[in-house]
Amino acid sequence: PLPTQEDVAGLRCRLQKVKELTQLSPIPAEASTHLRSRLERVRQLEQRIRQKQAGSGAAQGARPTGDTEAAAPVAEADSKKPPAYQRFHTLAQDVQPGLTLPYKFKVLAEMFRSVDTIAGMLFNRAETITFAKVKQGVQDMMRKQFEERHVGQIKAVYPTAYQLRREKNIPTFGNGVKKSDYQLTLEPVLGEEEKVDGRPHLSASRLLERRKEFTRNLVNIVKQHHKAFLAALNPPMVVPEEKLTRWHPRFNVDEVPDISPAELPQPPQEDRLSTAQEVLSSARGLLTPKMEKALANLALRTAEAGAGEPVVSKPPAPASTSSALKGVSQALLERIRAKEAQKLQALMTRDPRQEERLTMLGRLPAMARVLRNIFVAEKKQALTMEVACARMADSYDVQMPPGEMEKHLRLFAELLPDWVGIHAVRTDTYIKLDKGKDLGLVTERLTKAAKEAEAL
Repeated sequence: PLPTQEDVAGLRCRLQKVKELTQLSPIPAEASTHLRSRLERVRQLEQRIRQKQAGSGAAQGARPTGDTEAAAPVAEADSKKPPAYQRFHTLAQDVQPGLTLPYKFKVLAEMFRSVDTIAGMLFNRAETITFAKVKQGVQDMMRKQFEERHVGQIKAVYPTAYQLRREKNIPTFGNGVKKSDYQLTLEPVLGEEEKVDGRPHLSASRLLERRKEFTRNLVNIVKQHHKAFLAALNPPMVVPEEKLTRWHPRFNVDEVPDISPAELPQPPQEDRLSTAQEVLSSARGLLTPKMEKALANLALRTAEAGAGEPVVSKPPAPASTSSALKGVSQALLERIRAKEAQKLQALMTRDPRQEERLTMLGRLPAMARVLRNIFVAEKKQALTMEVACARMADSYDVQMPPGEMEKHLRLFAELLPDWVGIHAVRTDTYIKLDKGKDLGLVTERLTKAAKEAEAL
């Protein structure tokens, strides 16, 4: 049906409104003048900044050019830095201090676990374990990229884990690899005793042993870097590896360099040139006489220039002393450094049980006030151990199970028998507290006991 006159009129009205909305409202003259003045001020400020920068650059001589040239590599190096969650991974771990691994080492250990799991399933089914199969499975399990470089790192850490080969004529089943292509294959290395029905079998217990062995090898690699770090200290420190229970406080675990991949087997190349004579013979036909003469002259000039430059040995730079330590005798500095090294060595070789006791001693001064408040609120001279542990667990700011809380209360009785007493009456154990004791003296004695234990 044809549109009526009313429809046409309505459409014209709507079109007129759209045109009015699309037209920009004119800027008032006063606002335009104000904007121009502000823009002029911005230009003047920008010009002053450029003049100051040019003046400072002239005072420094030719340094701006070098700084500008050096800025690009620095920015490029910053962009290549790993993210902060990797660089400070160990600082964010909510675990007891110990021989923790860098983030990249933990990722590699998880990759080895995934590779071993997939390889174990394929190996027990008597299938050929190709890198393509393992790669897809590891990426599905970890949601991370897995390359041949990681296989080389695994081989570098645990050389006897797999036998690596390059083989061809392996069924590919449409994964984009030709059957005639050489593929990287993996075969777990197992002993003669690990056989089921006459053929090797990769059991779950063996997978766990291999995983522990891989982790031990990673820890040993970090220990070597830690040993070099201790040797570079002033004074140098020597800690036996079997007594080491934690890293040096200033040793940044996440800055340990990545593991260099081991060399993987390469596919054979029939036309590969193996000697220098073969290379020269093949290249001689590609060069014209003029090119040969130019290369010979260049080699001669390079040799003459290298022979003419004398080798100057730089004297060793003297050890720099901080300006804050000027005037302090060297003997005193050596004694302080030796004492600090002794304390750090004791920290790195401390037994885990002793570390747990130190942690408990550090909590006791704050827990003493909570324990006394509980007895005052209960208006009793003695409480059962179960009730006291429950009240302490509810009132103390650190969440811990009743069994852990009981250890702290028994430590109170061990250190301060005149303040806290534990008595076994029939089937129950009671804890008694002397509320008349000065809490300040109690806290002071607990703090002193913690410092003495830490100094051991």
